[in-house]
Amino acid sequence: MIKRTLLEVEKLVSGHGLSHDSHSTQISGVSIDTRTIQPKNLYIPIVGEKFNGHQFIKNAIENGAVATLWNKHEPNPPTTIPVILVNDTLIALQALAKGYRDELSMKVVGITGSNGKTTTKDMVASVLSTEFHVHKTEGNLNNHIGLPLTILSLSEDVDIAVLEMGMSGRGEIELLSSIASPDVVMITNIGESHLLDLGSREGIAEAKLEIITGLKNGGLLIYNGDEPLLNERVKELKIETVTFGKSENCSVYPTEINQENHGTFFYTNVKSNQQFFIPVLGEHNVHNALAALAVARHLGLDSKKIAQGLQQLKVTNMRMELIRGRDGITLINDAYNASPTSMKAAIELISSMNGFQHKVIVLGDMLELGEDEEKFHREIGEIIDAGRIHYVYTYGKLGAFIAEGARSSFPTGRVRAFSDKQELITNLKTVCGAEDLVLVKASRGMKLEEVIHAFVDLA
Repeated sequence: MIKRTLLEVEKLVSGHGLSHDSHSTQISGVSIDTRTIQPKNLYIPIVGEKFNGHQFIKNAIENGAVATLWNKHEPNPPTTIPVILVNDTLIALQALAKGYRDELSMKVVGITGSNGKTTTKDMVASVLSTEFHVHKTEGNLNNHIGLPLTILSLSEDVDIAVLEMGMSGRGEIELLSSIASPDVVMITNIGESHLLDLGSREGIAEAKLEIITGLKNGGLLIYNGDEPLLNERVKELKIETVTFGKSENCSVYPTEINQENHGTFFYTNVKSNQQFFIPVLGEHNVHNALAALAVARHLGLDSKKIAQGLQQLKVTNMRMELIRGRDGITLINDAYNASPTSMKAAIELISSMNGFQHKVIVLGDMLELGEDEEKFHREIGEIIDAGRIHYVYTYGKLGAFIAEGARSSFPTGRVRAFSDKQELITNLKTVCGAEDLVLVKASRGMKLEEVIHAFVDLA
């Protein structure tokens, strides 16, 4: 974590007002939350729509804050700890992270995309960890607050930081990239998430390409070469690129994929005699692994190290997570998020899996899809193969359109739509038994992991 004197901090954030006798006071880490603050932390009070961190300064001091940044327009700055005055504490947090990053000799890999960025981040970190001291974004700390906090949590001996970059609108990834100054940037894909804010897939592509804003001179862009919207725009860029995907036109592509119920084996064009294994399911995750492979090769790792790193992968929870439930039921928990692209990939996966008596899919609303949201949901229902899937359960107002789309090809009674989650769970238990497979997927706001919990013994 960042360890600097207050004088150094004041210079990095372009602040003022620090008393001379506090210049040599050293901070150890930063915090924006008084509930998790640690002794010697610098407290940075953030102002939001419904909260003002300046109001909790007393708690910060009681819990060990050694100093604080302070918006110069806020009244009553504390008198018992050193204060650095700034114009805006959020901008100061970002400036501090930017300044700290620029002082470190580490390399940065920045990852964005409509789908798969978290799993790809986990893969990149796992592979690079076979050779380097690696730190990756934890949880959902991938926005204009979370990314600066991640950078400020880095120790100075980190070799590579793998940073996820999320967004909700234009300009956000540009900001994150300018803070992180990445050496390698990656775009996993262009999907339909954020259509509500950006209006079109073209708009999403342009927003994702903002990640090159902070790319260092001589840096590398790795992107999905099967995406025409990226190929068109990248042609105009004068930077080094590597592509991945299923097409043989890509720099890295799979030559063979073998799906097993415990994971996926594959070969690539890069090293034809090297078999790779990932302990996660789905062809889309092979593509994520190809992206990780491209990063690792660029940074000097050989195929054996890459294979080792992929095999020991631990993915973030609720992303194609295979779980053994009670009474012999197998569940796939993919309830962290959903878009039409990722929903189709999950349905294709479960359709291809063998060795189960019944296969059931439980799908909920996909959010932030804009004015065509009903159409997107209905189309998901229409692609479900009644010859491979036994039951379709949906949850939510939009999920009902998935059920509507599926009913045309399914026998009566095998497609059921629910607006009450507990009623869904109760009904689902009547059709699921030993040797059955259940997929659960929806956008994060639907909290469909609660369905998983109903079939699993939780400690």
